[in-house]
Amino acid sequence: MPATPSPSARTLIRPSRADDAEALAAIYGWHVEHGTGTFELERPSPDEMARRRDEVLGRGLPWLVVEAEGRVLGYAYANYFRPRMAYRFALEDSIYLAPEAQGRGLGRLLLAELIARCEAQGARQMLAVIGDSANAGSIGLHRALGFVDAGVLAASGWKFDRWLDVVLMQRALGPGASTPPGDRG
Repeated sequence: MPATPSPSARTLIRPSRADDAEALAAIYGWHVEHGTGTFELERPSPDEMARRRDEVLGRGLPWLVVEAEGRVLGYAYANYFRPRMAYRFALEDSIYLAPEAQGRGLGRLLLAELIARCEAQGARQMLAVIGDSANAGSIGLHRALGFVDAGVLAASGWKFDRWLDVVLMQRALGPGASTPPGDRG
């Protein structure tokens, strides 16, 4: 595998495009098959990833990619935490990096941009629902960007012949809960 550059002038955070579906599926598929950050058990196809992306974008929410030297190395998106209208100001983030891109600061750039875009859209809370309490990389990334521990759902997933926890983290966006929200209806 070619070496992945550290963040530089050649690193670009941009909105995802329809032609990114294959790269999105490859990145996520690796995590499905090898990681515990997702509890999904079967690798989705590029068409399924495109459908998921279109659903998020159809809600007016961001789906971003990090690209270095023309190659998509990771992605992050925000989606509704829950479908009921009372939750409309709370978004859940998802972030996945290609294995060779981890530990190079790309996830921090990507998540910081996602947070900024969600704040600009009027969201008030961002929630991280992190698979596996041993997922130090994701937990550390979220802590570094201001997320605080909100709880653990012990042994709530079964993958790779073992029980896995879910770690809940939360970060206020903009004024958080200090003022009433604008309309995000």
